[in-house]
Amino acid sequence: MKKNILKSAFIVVLALSFASFTTIFKKEIKVKESTITWKGHKVTGSHQGTINLSQGVLLFENDYLSGGNFTIDMASISVTDLEAGKGKEKLEGHLKSDDFFGTSKYGTATLTITDVNGTGGNYTVTGDLMIKGKTNPVTFNMMINNNSATANIKVDRTKYDIKYGSASFFDGLKDKAIYDEFDLNVALKF
Repeated sequence: MKKNILKSAFIVVLALSFASFTTIFKKEIKVKESTITWKGHKVTGSHQGTINLSQGVLLFENDYLSGGNFTIDMASISVTDLEAGKGKEKLEGHLKSDDFFGTSKYGTATLTITDVNGTGGNYTVTGDLMIKGKTNPVTFNMMINNNSATANIKVDRTKYDIKYGSASFFDGLKDKAIYDEFDLNVALKF
């Protein structure tokens, strides 16, 4: 009887020892070296620009991506396809207004990774994206190579109560309509 108890105890201790070898690494994002570009589409064309990352971290478990979280400085949104004095300031102001991101009230957006599938640097990532105080899940592909990661994320702005110019909510917009989805192209360094 004592032998069985000792064997069972040994197996439990051995199992706990192996479980403790799971190593979780936290890798801080180098925000000054990382970039986020955005592109919004409308019937008559598109606009694009950049937005700054305030902070971010990726979590790795035994060299596999397992989680992470990011904070985006919404007030840093800028337009790169227009020149100063030729509509750049007007569009940036409109994007920061309540019609779009309301940056005076909602200064940051966040993304928290909730699920990761994949190996070999190719991952399908699901996360909770919060914009304007509203949180919705997003799923995207992320590639990780050495100390960098890239992702292309499509965001449906109407899920975050950004309805300005959306043909889904307003009739008669014709060529003034702005598409509901915009793109975020992310390049991270860590």
